[in-house]
Amino acid sequence: MSSPNIGRSWYVVQSYSGCENAVKANIERRVESMNMNEFIFNVLVPEEKKLEKKKNGEYKEIITKPFPGYVFIDMIVTDETWFMIRNTPMVTGFLGSSGKGTKPVPLSQEEIDPILKMCGVTKEKKIDLNVGDSVQITSGPFQNQVGRVEEIDEDKELIKILIDVFGRLTPTEVGFDSIKKV
Repeated sequence: MSSPNIGRSWYVVQSYSGCENAVKANIERRVESMNMNEFIFNVLVPEEKKLEKKKNGEYKEIITKPFPGYVFIDMIVTDETWFMIRNTPMVTGFLGSSGKGTKPVPLSQEEIDPILKMCGVTKEKKIDLNVGDSVQITSGPFQNQVGRVEEIDEDKELIKILIDVFGRLTPTEVGFDSIKKV
């Protein structure tokens, strides 16, 4: 088997609820033993830490699984990898596959990004800007315009900038990757 590295995407595997960590361990063991490291890159069981208030008023940190019964896999689907994952103990199938040998549908980047961010796999982009700083827009319809930062939304990775359009200050929103500090 040779790895063209095209077709690499995130897929969702269904498992018995409560068995997600065992499925993850089984898949990782099988990847090693069957030498599929160049096709299966990451196996993820999303977990979220929450604070729960106990009866005595104290808070206790608990870990929950926001997607019970699902395991996320970053992989290249080939006949061999599909068969290996499908036949792993406690795996019931791929999400987005109708069965009968059909290949699963990968998650879009918009679907997987919030999950990866929640799990700490990808770091949030921190931006070194403050309200009032001067910035230059580097792409889009207002490219090369210089403006002043009015608002920073780190969750959506957007910045509201006041720019001069026909002699009037006009607010516009741009992404973190579309500006540079002046």
